[in-house]
Amino acid sequence: MTVRAAERAAETRAGTPRVSVVIPCLNEAESIAECVSQSLEALRAAGLDGEVVVADNGSTDGSPDLAREAGAIVVDEPRRGYGSAYLAGFAAARGDYVVMLDADLTYPIEDIPRFVAELDAGADLVMGDRMENIQPGAMHWLHRYVGNPVLTGTLNLFFRTGVRDAHCGMRAIRRDSLPSLDLRTTGMEFASEMVIRASKVDLAIRDIPIEYHPRAGESKLSRFRDGWRHLRFLLVHSPTHLFVIPGAVLGVIGFLTMLAVLGNVSVFGRTWELHTMVLGSLLTIVGTQVLALGLCAHTYGIYFMQEREEWFERARRRLRLEHGLLAGGAVTLVGLALAAVIVVRWLDRGLGALSEEHLAVFAATLIVVGIQVFFSSFLLSILGLRRRQ
Repeated sequence: MTVRAAERAAETRAGTPRVSVVIPCLNEAESIAECVSQSLEALRAAGLDGEVVVADNGSTDGSPDLAREAGAIVVDEPRRGYGSAYLAGFAAARGDYVVMLDADLTYPIEDIPRFVAELDAGADLVMGDRMENIQPGAMHWLHRYVGNPVLTGTLNLFFRTGVRDAHCGMRAIRRDSLPSLDLRTTGMEFASEMVIRASKVDLAIRDIPIEYHPRAGESKLSRFRDGWRHLRFLLVHSPTHLFVIPGAVLGVIGFLTMLAVLGNVSVFGRTWELHTMVLGSLLTIVGTQVLALGLCAHTYGIYFMQEREEWFERARRRLRLEHGLLAGGAVTLVGLALAAVIVVRWLDRGLGALSEEHLAVFAATLIVVGIQVFFSSFLLSILGLRRRQ
């Protein structure tokens, strides 16, 4: 250990630092020492008591030793992944504030005091916004004009976070806010998870514009794989958009289609027959099933992952298992009654040709949907057993 590193270790042992700069690292020998040095200098210049924690993710190029020599506290995390490295770094950080920073010198390290100032002013999470200050060659055009805008827009649509650059790697957060986020992901989707969870637990989120510079060393990103992982994470954590809305739309369209065929309603200048009725039935059944899956996903998220959904809580207070059973049973009985009408007509015609195709499809659909609602209600109730009274 160098004299400088020994001094830093003595400082961090003396008391709790105010700021912990956490840097994930995987084979960043070209830049890690400078990144650590600049971070310490930025803290010192601003009069901030702080430490730099480097979470090494299995480097083989000597990065950990270079980081230690530059004055950082190095934490080894053998489990690969951007999120894994940060989780290890957060566990080791002791500062009241945690500033997140990449090791490739793409971010303006001298802006660390600006992030701290925003936390001092009342923010819980401070996000950097790179999109208006990207230096030439710093970001691939696909990321700049397609990937980041689409993913950030999707995140804001689903979760209403209001952030302008959801995947900026330079951000700061109060350390005592981290437990409430319950962060779990191990890959690049960790960046999205932090913003989503911060929004769901009502943390005060602020953006500040920063510059973005060309990186030092080789990029570890996989453009399409990591983009898909972010999008997949957004969809999985928004059952409303993944299940509930598509299911409701399919179900409504399917049911209206069946009614139009039954009533011989002219649509687009013509009436529709049996094949359209079958399509309407299919859409209704699939829509009901997808909607039920969405409700189950919401239930799981709330009871097992500490999610919060106001509309779901209101519905839970008003609706019980018996309501679902009654609704499912009623729909099934209506379907059975229509089926009975068809049988009576068939018997009345002397067991001849069955000419009630449209009504038969409608009756069968109601029976299937009613059974779906009936047993889905039981499943929701079973998931609700986890609820804390």
